[in-house]
Amino acid sequence: MLLATGLYRASHLTAGITALVHAPAAGVAVQALLGVALGTSLSLYGRGYARGGFGPRAVWADVLLTGCLLPHAVLWVSGGRVPDPGFWALLLGGSAAAAAAAGLGARQAGCAVALILAAHVAAQVQADTARPFGHLMSVLSSAVMARVFWWYLHRQGTLLDEAREQAVRAEAERARQAERMAHHRALHDTVLATLTTIASGRVDANASGVRERCAREAAYLRRLVQRSEEAEAGDGREGAEVPAGEALEDVVAGAECLGLTVTAQYHELPPLPGPVAAAVTAAATEALNNVRRHAGTSAACLTAVGRGGGITVTVVDRGRGFDAEAAPVDGGGTGLRSSVRARMRDVGGAADVDSAPGEGTRVELRWPA
Repeated sequence: MLLATGLYRASHLTAGITALVHAPAAGVAVQALLGVALGTSLSLYGRGYARGGFGPRAVWADVLLTGCLLPHAVLWVSGGRVPDPGFWALLLGGSAAAAAAAGLGARQAGCAVALILAAHVAAQVQADTARPFGHLMSVLSSAVMARVFWWYLHRQGTLLDEAREQAVRAEAERARQAERMAHHRALHDTVLATLTTIASGRVDANASGVRERCAREAAYLRRLVQRSEEAEAGDGREGAEVPAGEALEDVVAGAECLGLTVTAQYHELPPLPGPVAAAVTAAATEALNNVRRHAGTSAACLTAVGRGGGITVTVVDRGRGFDAEAAPVDGGGTGLRSSVRARMRDVGGAADVDSAPGEGTRVELRWPA
């Protein structure tokens, strides 16, 4: 509204400057009054732009000086008539009314416009001009259009604020859903895998390695409960880098605790960003879980190689395998789909599964993709 009414005021001031340039005999007094109008306009809009909105006091000063007193001052210095070079003084009433409609409340704006109209009626009656009705309609329509424009922009701003709030709520819900899915994947890869193995009777639940893994996963469950509070506190650990070799050694140790023999080889492994290390280790854990649960073998090979700041982790077994082409596009099951491919995709990586009946299975994890 500052811009719109400011341009409207500038058009009226330009008309006044042009009129005085073409009629230099209008007199120094009229030129001085135009200078007063310029100063008042600069004060109104300069302060408005500085503070980001109209100031009521500045608007009322503009209404009184520019909208009401200026036409009578031009009449007085011109001998009781509004000459053509001085008609800009009446034009300024329209932009003064527009500024009042945009910068004041509805009741005050109505009073200001009524005051401008009364002053201009008195000026035109005194000057006996030939166009009183058209000019008054111009002043009134300027105020009405400015008020309608202000209402429209205010309404659009309200709708925009509501839409932004809805988007924030929707984003928060998506974040909560993503957190729930992350918890689901984590529980599937760790606690559920451990409980399933113990329940199957393939390992001794009293073995020290199994008890150690159960203790680690109990601690993990406690951390999981506190994760939302830690995220709100912003402890800054997500951005820390993690040694890839140490993280994968924990994966191998956890698999061996549940009775799987893992041959591991590492070559020039780089440190990884925290979220990437978490995704890679979780995906590798699930790949080893699948070997133990589905492959029909108790041995697997894990190879990790650094490549240009990234990493490639390969898990291979010589078990029963499955028909990878006949499996769904998303993967052979919940583990492959949610815990392997989805985890790698979420951090900008990729996972490939190569398998055939009787030929074993090869899972390759790459970051970046």
